[in-house]
Amino acid sequence: MKQIVAVLAVLLVIGLIVSGMYVSRRNQMVRLNETIKSNWAEVDVVLERRADLIPNLVATVKGYAAQEQTVFDDVDKARTQYMNAQSPADKIAASNQLYGAEVKVLALAENYPQLKSSENFLRLQDELAGTENRIAVERKRYNDSIQDYNTFIGLFPNSIFARWGGFQRNNDYFAAPEASREVPKVEFPPPSR
Repeated sequence: MKQIVAVLAVLLVIGLIVSGMYVSRRNQMVRLNETIKSNWAEVDVVLERRADLIPNLVATVKGYAAQEQTVFDDVDKARTQYMNAQSPADKIAASNQLYGAEVKVLALAENYPQLKSSENFLRLQDELAGTENRIAVERKRYNDSIQDYNTFIGLFPNSIFARWGGFQRNNDYFAAPEASREVPKVEFPPPSR
């Protein structure tokens, strides 16, 4: 009888330890998951800022380059797609398209020297550069929080507790758009004599 009570006591202690570990680790997984959501909200704010700035840039450029309608249509489509996106993955894809459209608009300035000297254009260009820097910072913070979460739930025994709690890897990393990897073409006008 004493042996049965001792075995039950040991099993009870082991059960309490495992339960305590599970609760502690589950709470940490919830905290890490909430950090991802919070960091995504910050990314979303700066992406929306970019989406709001681009129409102002387009309006400024339209005055100088009205015949470049396809570029303006691409910007409109990309911005609409971003504003209608719901999930982080959809917003990331739409943001990458918006970035490509932004690059096209800024490239127009090379063809219109009077545009490059416009105060509105220069101010908007500076605003966009600042916004792109904010996006880079928030994107890194968001990706770091996903990495922390994925690492935590991948470690033993957390991986077991994650499975029990229904926590899965998050693969919604925000990678740089393909357009940002392309080398920009810079063409200088021939020297005037």
